[in-house]
Amino acid sequence: MTVRWVLAVTALALTSLAAPTASAPQPRFKYEAQLKKAVADPRRTPENRLRDRYRHPVETLSFFGVEPNDTVVEIWPSRGWYTEILAPYLSAGGGKLLLATPNGELGPIANLQKAHPAIYRNVSSSVFPAFDPNVNRIPDSTADVVLTFRNVHNWRMGGGRSDRQDYSVDAFQQMYAMLKPGGTLGIEDHRLPESADAERERSSGYMKVSTVRRLAEQAGFRFVGSSEVNANPKDTTDWPRGVWTLPPALRLGDQDREKYLAVGESDRMTLRFVKPR
Repeated sequence: MTVRWVLAVTALALTSLAAPTASAPQPRFKYEAQLKKAVADPRRTPENRLRDRYRHPVETLSFFGVEPNDTVVEIWPSRGWYTEILAPYLSAGGGKLLLATPNGELGPIANLQKAHPAIYRNVSSSVFPAFDPNVNRIPDSTADVVLTFRNVHNWRMGGGRSDRQDYSVDAFQQMYAMLKPGGTLGIEDHRLPESADAERERSSGYMKVSTVRRLAEQAGFRFVGSSEVNANPKDTTDWPRGVWTLPPALRLGDQDREKYLAVGESDRMTLRFVKPR
């Protein structure tokens, strides 16, 4: 993974500043066609495909600059929503996908691996976060890209730890270590307004952009830019059961179900960072 795409965007931006018009189109990601093919793969779970309108996978992965021959680490892939897209995309391009889970096990993704061995042949698993030096962790300077979708709030809330202690600082330090110099960190998470009480990060599932940037930059990352591709202005972020009030969780069940379906999935930040060379 290189910063070729970032440099291209920067060059175009500088050109636009000197031009008389301010509406110059952004350059199209060179691997957009391959991403669209992976998103359209008929082997994807039908329920996952229905959420494409909320999650914008082509636009999101294009913004992160994920190339098909990259070594990509997906942090906490859960049931594999993005894994189902990344696996065929990287498999076709000769890349590798490393899935980092709390216990190093693939869970439901193991079933996908069994069902479609050809596209999951370059997929392996490791432990994250790795507090024990003896566990199977991602080696340092391994990844071209590290991606994590809707997980920073879990680390802030102490999810997965019996003491519920915030370990987000450790998580960012470990992601920094596993990236090659020049590699990309792509983050998507539920966005808390900057004016909100920061204590809500400990219970609502939402995070402030400023908090995520601080965590990343303290670990050594440089901020590259943000995208509004996953923004949702209908999300007021003040729901009775936090972000889990909204789909897909719908924690209130049938109570005001149509109201929350009309809101849709959360308002989300989409941030790109780089590990300096």
